[in-house]
Amino acid sequence: MIYGLDDRPALRQRIPLGIQHLVAMLLGNITPPLLIAGGLGLAVGDTTFLLQMALLFAGVATLVQAYPIGPIGGRLPIVMGTSIAFVGASLAAAREWGLAALFGACLAAALVEVVLGFSIPTLKRAFPPLVNGVVVMLIGLTLVPVGIDYAAGGPGAADYGAPVHLGIAAIVFVATLVLNQWGRDLVAAGSMLFGVVIGYGVAVALGLVDFGPVAEAGWFALPSFLPYGLEFHLGPIVLLGMVYVVSAMETLGDVAGTVAALGRSASDRELRGSLVADGVMSGVSCLFGALPNTSYSQNVGLISFCGVASRHVTGMTGILLVLLGLVPKIGALFATIPPAVIGGGGLVMFGMIFSSGLGIVHRQVTLDRRAMVILAVAIGLGLGIELRPAVLDNLSENLRTLFGTGLVTGGLAALLLNLILPSSRERGRR
Repeated sequence: MIYGLDDRPALRQRIPLGIQHLVAMLLGNITPPLLIAGGLGLAVGDTTFLLQMALLFAGVATLVQAYPIGPIGGRLPIVMGTSIAFVGASLAAAREWGLAALFGACLAAALVEVVLGFSIPTLKRAFPPLVNGVVVMLIGLTLVPVGIDYAAGGPGAADYGAPVHLGIAAIVFVATLVLNQWGRDLVAAGSMLFGVVIGYGVAVALGLVDFGPVAEAGWFALPSFLPYGLEFHLGPIVLLGMVYVVSAMETLGDVAGTVAALGRSASDRELRGSLVADGVMSGVSCLFGALPNTSYSQNVGLISFCGVASRHVTGMTGILLVLLGLVPKIGALFATIPPAVIGGGGLVMFGMIFSSGLGIVHRQVTLDRRAMVILAVAIGLGLGIELRPAVLDNLSENLRTLFGTGLVTGGLAALLLNLILPSSRERGRR
């Protein structure tokens, strides 16, 4: 590590390093509200508002993780953002019950994650290093296709896979690796940011960046309380509650991956505070028209890749996100970054997430027959669902929402097998 957990880099270093985390999570943060708005056919004003709130409350939640308020927050460099895991369930709830019911369900079901956070001793038995390592590896593996999609121009792009997109992604990819391995000090630590800047410059020169949204965006806007109202219905609350369990699993994996970069395991205080903050801040976000937040796995990879684990750096990211949420024109400028630019750097980070999970298993797990079976089944099912999601097409929409990602399916498989399969000591007693 160049900077440890409580190290405070100089401001001239914190700002670019904070921007680097911002760039790493930006597309992931704005994609869920755009998908929700598009799926529901919302007006341009509503879309802009949802995007603004996603930025603002991602920043607030990130600040709470770095600088806890009582038991809320892990005191860790965890970057928070709008969770893509909630998109399917949110669309289903909003289409059947409306936006007021969606935000009511997100608020009520957030208690699930808060309760899980205060049940860490039990959760730790359910999530030993083997399960955490598998979840972290699955996070990295399931993000790789996302990186490829972005590198190819973005999912659904009309010119998906065009040489110009792949070329820009390759420039970012190579520049990031070169600067990380041969650069010094800030250049090495900020290699992801500098690689993105280089790729963005190439995209601008090629005329691939549309600055129209920047001109149309306003200079300042404040959040409004309960913009869509609140309604409470049991169906969407149960559905969103299941997704919060998935979010909790992801957060546990991200916390494990973050502290693994520091060469240790997460403490009960860190796990509890991170989960409680995830739930509480998701509930608060819903009061202002933002979808639930979760920890961002790509930023975990960035910590390992660049050797910067300072919570004051991600605190700077939180401040920048809040500013973007209050100044839509600046947020619109970041939103002009082409997907290929993010994809080129993302592929490196996602691979680093997998490496972090592998490190957890390697350092803390005895790979006996039981562990190998759990690892094999979880990774096999997780990748199988991720690569062939159509296998679930005949299930109900709720079940497809719950099991439709490799992270959920593989993570649940690891969790259940760890609870069911006897350890070598138990087999010996028999």
